[in-house]
Amino acid sequence: MKVLKVTIHLGFMMYFLFMISLLFFGSRGYGGVNMTWFQYVRGASNFVPFQTIQMYVDALLNGSMSINIPIINLGGNILMFVPLGIAIPFYSRKLAKLGRFSCAILLTLFVIESMQLISRRGSFDIDDFILNYLGGLIGFGVWKFIDWQYRRQTH
Repeated sequence: MKVLKVTIHLGFMMYFLFMISLLFFGSRGYGGVNMTWFQYVRGASNFVPFQTIQMYVDALLNGSMSINIPIINLGGNILMFVPLGIAIPFYSRKLAKLGRFSCAILLTLFVIESMQLISRRGSFDIDDFILNYLGGLIGFGVWKFIDWQYRRQTH
């Protein structure tokens, strides 16, 4: 059991470092350096829910974009946060209830999206937020299933 816990801790640390690298160092941001911060925010933000998702779905349906781009962007935004959905209740039993978990992941996602925008290392896209939250919920569901199986086997 101790080996399993160490493996989980190391795996989460690697995931955390990967996410920091991807979210803040993998993106060069939007626009040029001569933009004011407000111009950057206006150009690099999407506050209209489902606008980006709809663009990718339309592109998939009409063939105007390589299928890889929408799949990677939509699927990637979901899959990136599945491990976090598992880790949050693993590390904090208090956050293993859906309401508390939702508050924790929504706050985490808001901080990440805001930091990307403030640092100009990405954009604030409400659709990324929605997809990331969906990924977190999937991870939470996986956690609940694993936890249920573990409790069932130990009783």
